[in-house]
Order: sequence, then structure tokens, then C-alpha cells
Amino acid sequence: MTPLIQDRTAALLLEGYGWLPDTRRRTPVGGTVRTRLLGRTAVALHGPEAVRFFYDEDHVRRTGALPGPVLDTLFGRGAVHTLDGADHRVRKALFVGRLTGPAAAASFAAHAETAWETAFAPAGRREVVLFDEAALVLARAVRDWAGLPYDDGQVQDLARDCVAMVDGFATPGPRHLRARRARSRQEEHLARAVEAARASAASAADTPFGAFVRHGEAEGRPLDLHTAAVELLNIARPAIAVAWFVAFAGHALHRWPETRARLRADEGDGGRPGPYATAFAHEVRRFYPFVPFIGGLAARDLEWRGEPVPEGALLLLDVYGQNHDPDLWPDPYRFDPGRFLSRPPHPDTLVPQGGGDTRTGHRCPGEDITVAALAALSRALARQTWTVPPQDLRIPLRRIPTAPRSGVRIVLPPA
Repeated sequence: MTPLIQDRTAALLLEGYGWLPDTRRRTPVGGTVRTRLLGRTAVALHGPEAVRFFYDEDHVRRTGALPGPVLDTLFGRGAVHTLDGADHRVRKALFVGRLTGPAAAASFAAHAETAWETAFAPAGRREVVLFDEAALVLARAVRDWAGLPYDDGQVQDLARDCVAMVDGFATPGPRHLRARRARSRQEEHLARAVEAARASAASAADTPFGAFVRHGEAEGRPLDLHTAAVELLNIARPAIAVAWFVAFAGHALHRWPETRARLRADEGDGGRPGPYATAFAHEVRRFYPFVPFIGGLAARDLEWRGEPVPEGALLLLDVYGQNHDPDLWPDPYRFDPGRFLSRPPHPDTLVPQGGGDTRTGHRCPGEDITVAALAALSRALARQTWTVPPQDLRIPLRRIPTAPRSGVRIVLPPA
């Protein structure tokens, strides 16, 4: 008789990022991690081979995999993340066409740098909370880059609400309620904007906003207003979530000040960030905690390393644990951008935003934009003069998502 496996949802909420790596360490070497979450049988996968297994659509489906509270805060009902097969490929193609590739990444990074320079231009600014400032900078950048319908006052609301959506998706209580209200507000705003754009020349604008206004689904019908709003938020929200990485970058520059000189001197083609800034961005994404794991459902009865996985079981891809696995990363708790200078990261090994193929699978289409923007803003931060006053810079691993407790306060010199 198979022993009853205890549900570990409460343990996940208490232990945070360490829950799955610790569960793996308590499992015999070579054994498969079996547990229960939200009342479902769950099997945890880890390593590059697991990434390939997890992102094979013959193995894992997304439809029904994300619980309602996550959809109502982070991704939105009907989002591309919830689709499979032809529906996913048609919807994903729109994201891929607009968000991937060097040109899109460079364009967004340039908008982010411009917004950063504008934010830090006013004389007399003395103290800045880096996380808050980065969220507003990135909101302005994604508005201008994507053609989103927000004036200067509304873009501050967009920044605040997108931060709330990410901050409250993985926890019960007030943070979760704030996230739900934030998503409702922004979905309503964007649905009205899409409706107005379809009745005007704005629908033809050659921007990501215009593309979603015009987009047709696999059946040839246009996106309904709600789904169009959801997907536009799935451009804005991840772009603004780069604020977490910018705050971590500030934390790294303070803790390892030798990286500041390397970043200041870094120069690529046309004045763009060069190889060290890109390596620094990759290491920030690897070293600091962001996504703990990613989930999907077994599409059929499967076998993983000789162990049966029943259809409908929850499959968990261990992200935080893989990015700190000593078998993949020598001395994984040492911050070392140099590990990415000699060669780019393998897509099945570095998975801070998930794995798989960007064009045909479920890998985040905005990953190139994330890296480019983080490299640009990290270099901009390194080139500024600032000090760090006494504050609480601890990063609590029990909190998902986490960040330095103070948000990283920096003091700028007098004008």
C-alpha cells in the first residue's frame, strides 16, 4: 500500500525559496521528489534534462495548471501562460514578434536609460529608494516603448499596481487583496483603451499596443477586450518587475564594490552596455531569488527517471535550486559575473525566468528585454555617485517574491 503523502502547502508558505531545495536534499540521492501541494500529487524536477522534459508539450500542459489566485493577480484569466497547442502558438507569436531579438531589447533598454536619466536629472534629490525609483522608470519606459495609453499621472498608478500584482500573487492576506484590486483597475483601464483604439486610427499604430488591438486568434476573431487587456498587462507587468533585479543590482554593487569599476568602464558598440554589463545582469538573475519554481500538469501518464508520473499530477520545475546547484555552478553562493564572460549561459541551465524555447515554447519572450534593461540600468547606476546609509539590507528567503527589506536606499551628492 502506497503511504499517504502529507500536503506541504503550509510548509511552502512558511519556508519560501528554500522549501523545494530543502525537500530535494532530504530525498535519497537519485530519488524523485514526490509531495502534495494544494491537495494535488506533485513531482519535482531539477536540472537541464528536467528543463527539456518540462517544456516538452507532449509531457506538460498549462491549461488548468495555474490556480485561480495566481491568475487573478499575476497573469490574468485567459493569458497566454494558460494556453496549449495551436492556441498558444498563435498568441505567443504576437509576443515573440514584438518582444524578442536584439532590436527589441536594444530599443527597450534605450527607453529605460532615457527614463532613468530623466528621473535623476532634477537638482536637489538627496535620497532615493532604488526599488521604487526603478519601478517608476520602467513603467515610463514600457509606456513609451509599447505605446501604452497612460499619461504621466496614470503611469505612476501603473507602476504601483504592477508591483502590487507581483508582490501579492503568492501569499494570502492583505498583499493578495491589493494584487487583485490592482489587476482589476489596470484591466479595466486597458480594456477601455483598446475599445477606443479600435474605433480610431490608433488601432493601426505600429506598436505593441496597436498589435494587440488588431490581433486575431486562431479562429480569426479579434481578442476580446478583457483578453487584450490581460495580454497588454503581460507586457507591462514583467517589464516593471525588472525593478526587483535593479534593486538586487544595487545590493550587489554595494556588497561587492569592485564590480562598480568594471561596470563604469564597460562599453559596447554604439555606447551600449558591453560584455561585462551583460554578464553582471546574468549573474544578478542567477544569484538573487526571484522565481522559486514553475508548475505544469502531466499531459498523460509519464515516466521521469524510471518513476511513474500519473496524468494530471502537478510537475514542479525547481528554478531557485537549479540556479544555485553546485554541480552546475562552481561556488554557487559567490557573486561572480565573470562566470558569464567567456560564454553565454546555456538556456537549459540558467533558468531564472523559466526555460524552453522562446519562439515555440513557454519560455518568457521578454527575457532578452530583461537582460538588456538590467545591463543598461546597472551600468547607469554604477556610473552615478551615491552612498548607502545604514538600513536593513537583508533579503528574507521566506518571503515570495523577496527583495532587500529597505528597497535599497541610496543617498546622492548635493547638486
